Amino acid sequence: MLQANIAVEALKDFEPFKPKNLPRFEALAHGHRACQGCGEVLAMRQALKAMGKNIIISSATGCMEIITSPYPQTAWNVPWIHVAFETAASVASGIEAGRKAMKRKGRLPQDEEAVIVAIAGDGGTADIGFQALSGALERGHNFVYICTDNEAYMNTGIQRSSSTPFGAMTTTSPPGKKSFGQQTWKKDLPAIVAAHGAPYVATACPAYQIDLMNKAKKAATVPGPAYLHLYAPCPTGWRCAPDTAISISKLAVETKIFPLYEVIDGQYKLSRKIKKPKPVEAYLKTQRRFSHLKPEQIAIIQAEIDRRYERLLYLCGESPEAEE
Repeated sequence: MLQANIAVEALKDFEPFKPKNLPRFEALAHGHRACQGCGEVLAMRQALKAMGKNIIISSATGCMEIITSPYPQTAWNVPWIHVAFETAASVASGIEAGRKAMKRKGRLPQDEEAVIVAIAGDGGTADIGFQALSGALERGHNFVYICTDNEAYMNTGIQRSSSTPFGAMTTTSPPGKKSFGQQTWKKDLPAIVAAHGAPYVATACPAYQIDLMNKAKKAATVPGPAYLHLYAPCPTGWRCAPDTAISISKLAVETKIFPLYEVIDGQYKLSRKIKKPKPVEAYLKTQRRFSHLKPEQIAIIQAEIDRRYERLLYLCGESPEAEE
């Protein structure tokens, strides 16, 4: 059983990254085959740089697997295992358990440490991989789970997932005479993981790279399961210009659509307060996947985003008047 304040204790002497002391090692090499302007590979590169050289990756089928491992080439400078779509967390659990067994048998030095990292997209996390993730969290395996959230099954043809935003157009949630795109609300994965009792949970965005890298470093530092939910702009699937991934990422935060926060030993902490939030319409109009929405549908989205943000402020112990 995990201790009540395991993350607080592990992070009491935490030294954050600053622009002058960022690590140079690249776990993800140049020459991968990501689409132009891919925000997902940028977020992944930032996260892995923060975790150091001693990492072992369990990577589910998805964009990150496809673009980095076209046979016979690889874009990985660290041990990396391609696993089935739904098994990133279970394979990471097996790696961690296997290393424990090898240490007991004297086949690995007792002080030989490695960060076990599971990587999957929103489909491989929120949908078909959720059972494996939930089990690994319940068992308390010492690993970092990274969800790269591009809000659909982009690798297989832009199909909807349970992380697809309300109203968004995908190939399986097209707008029409009697429909307006995705008709369910985005699943709140960080909150679900936090409800499992994970010591460290965080959301992060590639537009705020120092914040993202510090959260990745914290996740690697904390014993037990840690979870990073990375906002991953996808110009191909979102129908936006390839040079807009960073500006859209900033808008996602500034409109409160993707708030940045941490959950440390169950305590919510807002990472970035928004003094004057921009309307969600400013975000929606940057992507053609939302271009079919009518004003009344945008108003519904705005109301729900406001409601969810108010709840987050409450969980963080903040009041609406305290926004900066």
